[in-house]
This record gives sequence, structure tokens and C-alpha cells, in this order.
Amino acid sequence: MGFNIVLVEPEIPNNTGNIGRLSLASGSTLHLIGPLGFEITDTRLKRAGLDYWQHVDVRIYPNLAAFMAIHQDAHFAFLSSKGTQPHYDMDYRDNMFLVFGKESTGLPADLLAQHPDRLYQIPIFSEHIRSLNLANAVSIIVYDGLRSLRHQGANTQ
Repeated sequence: MGFNIVLVEPEIPNNTGNIGRLSLASGSTLHLIGPLGFEITDTRLKRAGLDYWQHVDVRIYPNLAAFMAIHQDAHFAFLSSKGTQPHYDMDYRDNMFLVFGKESTGLPADLLAQHPDRLYQIPIFSEHIRSLNLANAVSIIVYDGLRSLRHQGANTQ
């Protein structure tokens, strides 16, 4: 049981390092879509991932088009503050692709427009906050998904 955690053009190495550690802990694969806002050898990435980074299943793609060409038939959920559905309505499936955008601007508008039926958000109940930290958002979604799969008995595809 696990997911494919997809970060589109991540910018902050500490977030990616923490998400890498989360990927390993949750039995998930981490997909990084370039261009990245840091070098994969960045010490901040490694520090946030601690000594676990070498064990993380990481896959790197040069751009979104290359990633989508390879995984075009996968089951996707796109997470955005512009989402139209709350994350707790998501149809979690084992090995599904959970796609998150870069810290500064989120997912590309054209990607959101192409998948309106698979667009989710984590509800925010304050007008003073426009979004959550990326690593926190990924944690919420992954562990809610694991809870959901366990509740379903992981009888999903």
C-alpha cells in the first residue's frame, strides 16, 4: 500500500527532503518534475531527508510533458488551493498519483483546466491563509489516503 507523490517543479529543498522522508515512511514513490529549484545534491535536501534519502524511491523527469507521457493512463488526483472538491471526497486508490505544484504558484493553470474532475483542495478555514506548507499538505493527503485505503481494505486499483 502506498502512493506516487508527484512534485511539479519544487522550489524549496527542505520541503522536498521532508517529503522524501514521508515517501519512505508511507511506502510511496517520489516523482520530481523539473525544472527543480535546487540541485538534487543540495545539502539542505539531504539534511531534511536525514540519512533516509538514499533509501527513497525517487524518479526525476525533465518536465511535466515527459512525466505525463509516461504515466498518461494512471489514476491522478491534483491538489491545489484552487481545487473544486475537498480532499476527503477523493477516491483514494493504491498506487494512485497525488500531484502537487510548486511552492510559489502551485500547479500550472492549463493542467488544472485539463482535469477539473480530479482537482482537490485541503479546506482552509481562515481568510488570512492562502495555502499550507507543501510538506504539510503532502503529509495530510498521504496519511488521509492511507487511512482511507485501510478502511476500504485496500480493495482498489
